[in-house]
Amino acid sequence: MATLGLIEYKDANPEVRAVYDEIMATRKTEWVNNFWKALAHDPATLRRTWESIKQIMAPGALDPLVKEMIYVAVSVTNQCGYCLASHTAAARKAGMTDAMFAELMAVVGMANETNRLAIGYQVEIDEPIKT
Repeated sequence: MATLGLIEYKDANPEVRAVYDEIMATRKTEWVNNFWKALAHDPATLRRTWESIKQIMAPGALDPLVKEMIYVAVSVTNQCGYCLASHTAAARKAGMTDAMFAELMAVVGMANETNRLAIGYQVEIDEPIKT
């Protein structure tokens, strides 16, 4: 259960409903997921987070599938089950296949392993690869 509970649309104040309406319109859905309902206890955080997500996840130099797959990778690494589920669903909607997911998990696992090894061994960065 969410720490402060969830604010359903019917119980939301006008400021929160406005954000919920934007979320549903942008995502072309008739529901708002629990993440936003939890944040609705602080309307300023809800609005700020929604505006940031909208901006960052909008089409740009990276296509939407790549952005969602990056989000999945970070969510696995941060052990956020909610974000993993949400962004895996979004990545699948954007075209991620089972094979792509499996390969992504292999890359995430390897990156985490080698990152920890490099940190543990305190490996100095080679001059040719410094940017």
